[in-house]
Parts: sequence; C-alpha cells; structure tokens
Amino acid sequence: MTSFSSRFAAKNPISSIASVNPAIMLNDCGCDSPLEKKNKKSKRLRKTTKGKGRNFRTTKEGAGMTSKGVKAYRKKNPGSKLKTAVTGKVKKGSKAAKRRKSFCARSKGWKGKRGLAARRRWKC
Repeated sequence: MTSFSSRFAAKNPISSIASVNPAIMLNDCGCDSPLEKKNKKSKRLRKTTKGKGRNFRTTKEGAGMTSKGVKAYRKKNPGSKLKTAVTGKVKKGSKAAKRRKSFCARSKGWKGKRGLAARRRWKC
C-alpha cells in the first residue's frame, strides 16, 4: 500500500522536483522576487523628452516616439513591429494610409494634451 505523500508527489510535479532541489519551493507563489523586479525595471525605455538621450517628442513637437526611441524599443523587444508615426502624404489605400486610419480610429477618444498632439502629428 502506498502512502498519501508518495501518491501526491506522483501527481504534483513541483513537489517531486522540490525533493531534488528544495530551493524551487521557496518562491513558487508566482510573484516576482526583488531581483526579478529590478531586472524588469531596467528593461523599460526611459520616457525622456529633453536632452541627448530622448526617446519621445514634446507635446509642442507633436508627442510620440522619435525614430531613435523606436530603434531602442525594438532592440530591447526583439520581434516588435513598432513603427514611427505616418506624418507625410500617403497614397490612398496604401499600408501607411491604413495604419493612419487605424490609429485615428483607435485614438478618437484621446482628450489629453499628449494625445491631442499625437493625433495632430498623425494628421487625424
């Protein structure tokens, strides 16, 4: 006859792994340790609108990310399809025109200073 603990270990893979490596059970709550939180913060893109290392435009310039900011974001997030704003003249029905139309539809409810500046830059 098998004991309850041996039957439970057979069904629960974490407890069977924890018997080999007890450190696994220390942080199995799904929450981030302070070290993991620090690593997540360093991965974020600094939201600066002034100075040499800026990644965003000021509201006077039309808000949104600079091309340098987009490059920095894509470098930190491989596989990202982030692109800069469609600001120039575009042919009707082109990919750029569709992106603009989609952005304008999504941002219709934006009432803040930066949102209105961004919509102006996209020519919505």
